[in-house]
Amino acid sequence: MKILILGSNGQLGRCLRDQFSATNYQVIFSSRSENDVSDLAVTEKYLIAINPDIIVNATAYTAVDKAEQDQEAAEQINHLAVANIAKICVDLDCWFVHISTDYVFDGLSQQPYSENHECNPKGVYGATKRRGELAIKRVGCEHLIIRTAWVFSEYGSNFLKTMLRLGAEKEELSIVGDQIGCPTYAQDIARVIISLLPLIASNKISSGIYNYCGDESCSWFEFAEEIFEQGVLSGYKVPQRLRVVNTSDYPTAAARPHYSVLDCQLIETIPGVSRSNWRLGIKLALQKLPEK
Repeated sequence: MKILILGSNGQLGRCLRDQFSATNYQVIFSSRSENDVSDLAVTEKYLIAINPDIIVNATAYTAVDKAEQDQEAAEQINHLAVANIAKICVDLDCWFVHISTDYVFDGLSQQPYSENHECNPKGVYGATKRRGELAIKRVGCEHLIIRTAWVFSEYGSNFLKTMLRLGAEKEELSIVGDQIGCPTYAQDIARVIISLLPLIASNKISSGIYNYCGDESCSWFEFAEEIFEQGVLSGYKVPQRLRVVNTSDYPTAAARPHYSVLDCQLIETIPGVSRSNWRLGIKLALQKLPEK
């Protein structure tokens, strides 16, 4: 079984490299320098030449605020490129594993969002990701869409690394306390993707959307508290004071969902799959970061 990873130099892509290193799968890792998915014609030729059995798309335009102004680029990568890959998967009789987001929801629910909950994205990023989901379903290739949230790891740019950087620079930080979600360790997402591959190979899983996120909901403030508590134990300089603020006190270009907890019961019915233990994920990420 030949597996192609698109976006192999991104946060999830690098975690997939780590996790696949312990397997015997034939894996091709493709970064933007090898193939830019926004170039639809070049991508078609590239994918046909490789002829994989499974494509894992770890690429995305994830600059949530910047997307409000750079709508064309977000649309190209999160929607049109995804639709293009899905069409190629049909031609190649290839499975498509695609990563999506909690931002497809409006955050107005008071209960965890299931896969079938009505989508109502509040910003350009969420809207383009939702259009990507719909394109996959419309094209009709065999697919797994994995919706996740608040992704962090030892790689790339993410909340954990931002907090560690700011904590070393400032004595006081103000963190939003009225947005609730579930942090998710990217290494766990990578592990889950690998655990789904035998089910794809044996036709024991159906195409569809599967939620996957952390095992405990929290606010950004509570997430930051845990990062700094563990950071102290790992020798990091942390701020003397954390101040909780409301979303209204910290305006951003793109609206954030106030509540984006995902219901992961469906994916947890798959043997060997459990939700991301994000507190352990923080500990593991801290261990893998460069020396302080």
